[in-house]
Amino acid sequence: MQKAMLDMSSEMVFLRKNCSMLPICNLTSIRFFRRMSSRQRRDISVKSSYLIAKTPNENTIALTLGKEKLVINGSYGASPWISSRESYLLDADEDEYGGVIVRPECLPQTADAFATILQSSLFHWKLQGKKGVWLRLPLDQAEFVPVAVKEGFKYHHAEQTYLMLTYWIPEGPCMLPANASHQVGVGGFVLNHRNEVLVVQEKHHYSFEDVWKLPTGFILENEEIFNGAVREVKEETGIDTEFLEVIAFRHVHHVAFEKSDLFFICMLKPLSTQIVVDELEIQAAKWMPLAEFVRQPCIQEDNMFKKIIDICIARLGKCYCGLTAHQVISKFDSRSSTLYYNVVEPEDYSCQVS
Repeated sequence: MQKAMLDMSSEMVFLRKNCSMLPICNLTSIRFFRRMSSRQRRDISVKSSYLIAKTPNENTIALTLGKEKLVINGSYGASPWISSRESYLLDADEDEYGGVIVRPECLPQTADAFATILQSSLFHWKLQGKKGVWLRLPLDQAEFVPVAVKEGFKYHHAEQTYLMLTYWIPEGPCMLPANASHQVGVGGFVLNHRNEVLVVQEKHHYSFEDVWKLPTGFILENEEIFNGAVREVKEETGIDTEFLEVIAFRHVHHVAFEKSDLFFICMLKPLSTQIVVDELEIQAAKWMPLAEFVRQPCIQEDNMFKKIIDICIARLGKCYCGLTAHQVISKFDSRSSTLYYNVVEPEDYSCQVS
């Protein structure tokens, strides 16, 4: 015996071949591309050997073996082989922009089953007027990637444990947000009471060989800029610090893998003095007199580095005010955010460093 199902909302018949694993099995579909009225859906017949019956309280039709034709009349009771149309659709949540996000934990077990259900899901979402589809494929189901690409999915981004793909349903340009376009770095300007700046020599950066520079690094995922600066200084030199201000930031494009780069220079207050070098990344670290640091050719001959140091010195001379971190909550998303801005109080016009 063969059975099938019609999704009344999508006008699509699914013919089920012999299969023991339900609800995922080998489905063949017949699609009705012309919209039909309710009466047409009840009375339509096609050459086949199936007789159908509508299931109670659902927009589904079950077909059972007949002799010559398929008659849609809703009079033969429910078929037990499938409970609802959700059984042949990928499990997904709607997003706030009219799209869907497929639940990776509910994906089928095999690539063949995934291919069948992905096709029917896309057809269903198109009829529903959905826009974007977000499909996250775990590393252990990488065999699904060529299946999704064949259906028109595009790579969006990848992490160590998954690949994210997207599909834009409407005609016209894709309106889904692109992958992250920037990497974010931080540098710590740390000056002690002897007017010495904390500097390092990197072990694996040959462009800066024999050059003393500020401790720098990239911030981590979900890490604040000020926390990242404090952490990087601690990791590279062992010095504990307190964040004071963002002095300046640089924006440059086409850096690593053609991504843009934001680099924040942070002024930090030292809380300890004993240097402990990170031997994996740092060749050496020390407290260097500020004047000696500034005289380095790499500083004097580079417009950007020289400007950064000039700004830091101006800040020390109370001729410049940086940006301090303030926690704020927006009513739009009710989330706490860090807003960096300058506040000049009347009694502290010279921007005293605490």
